Amino acid sequence: MIEDVKILRKLAYDYCKIAFSDKNAENLKLHKAVNDLKQIRPVVLIDELPWNEMNKNNELTLLCADEYLREIEWFLRCSIYKNNYMPADMFIQPFIPVNKVIHYGDIGISVEEAILSTNNENSIVSHKYKDILETEEDLDKIHKPVVSYDMQKTLKRYNLIGEILGDILPVKLAGIGYFAVGPWDDISRYRGVSNLLIDLVDRPEFMHKIVQKLTDINLSYFEQYEDLNLFDNNSASLHCTPIHTDDLPGKSFDGIKLTRKNVWGRGYAQIFASVSNKMHEEFDIQYMIKTVGQCGLVYYGCCEPLDKKIDIVEKIPNLRKISVTPWANVDIAAEAINKKYVLSSKPNPSSVAAPMLNKEALKKEIGTILNACKRNNCACDIVLKDISTCCKRPENIFEWEQIVMDMVRNY
Repeated sequence: MIEDVKILRKLAYDYCKIAFSDKNAENLKLHKAVNDLKQIRPVVLIDELPWNEMNKNNELTLLCADEYLREIEWFLRCSIYKNNYMPADMFIQPFIPVNKVIHYGDIGISVEEAILSTNNENSIVSHKYKDILETEEDLDKIHKPVVSYDMQKTLKRYNLIGEILGDILPVKLAGIGYFAVGPWDDISRYRGVSNLLIDLVDRPEFMHKIVQKLTDINLSYFEQYEDLNLFDNNSASLHCTPIHTDDLPGKSFDGIKLTRKNVWGRGYAQIFASVSNKMHEEFDIQYMIKTVGQCGLVYYGCCEPLDKKIDIVEKIPNLRKISVTPWANVDIAAEAINKKYVLSSKPNPSSVAAPMLNKEALKKEIGTILNACKRNNCACDIVLKDISTCCKRPENIFEWEQIVMDMVRNY
């Protein structure tokens, strides 16, 4: 334990210098300005990295022996590494978060799948799902879960980290930073993609019953999170995008009990890239209104192209941010989004998955995004994510960051 303490304290000093730097404070202002629709300039972030390919000079090698302290060590090492090599506009929390220990009860069913991995060091694998929701009887198995908060274990961890690092920088409890709802991602794992899409046409009433069941479960999560005081609006990010804003009331550290109105909601239906606007609205948006639409602000979308669906997405109450993927037409999306919402652009991660970065192609891609946003007065964040590989050449990502940051600074 003594050696673990030495390791963490050294990392914490390095982390502290970044967290309390002028640059970090400026990045927070940039994040808030984008999310509050008062953009100074577009914000750039990098997330979901192929860490297994990026361990330069053993800077990511974990040295702590204690299992939980290794989690804190990883948090510190990743933050310092990103700041050193590809900071973009990342904001580092000026404290060490100790996550609340939360237990989630079952809902009566679980995913049954076979996986195929082509690289044992990479968590990206292929999935084949067994349909476990074929009949009404299968649907009857689903029930609401019971959520519990292990305060004793949480406080034990909190006190431990406080004793080790509390004199270097604050240590704070971290709860559920935003409420994510993606029932159709879940259904695709319970049923398989082909079965899901076929039954949207062949058995629409049955599919409505499934998504209503999952909606009831999400509403149950809402109530339990509020009852257990688990919501937290001081998180680091909103699924890879900037989360900070002055447009949400209350703060976790104010000693008040937060509700769904104090946090972001995040909705998505990636599998609905293949369905019409009418079907998307009928089977997803109306259910999003009941769930994430109750949150203070809403971010909708993930990998599904929404450029031609903005009119149905904006029916969700409190909508603030819309994801625009590489498979969407950013010019069409920006024209529809205009000044009303944040355009959260996701450049194609395949650009860094090559032996060498094609710099001219990257400049063209980012230039198209920036020109569309400037022409339509869109607040914009640009997020490089879903990076399954960099061809074992992390310099691809470092160079991506340098090029894109030069472009947004001259926006």
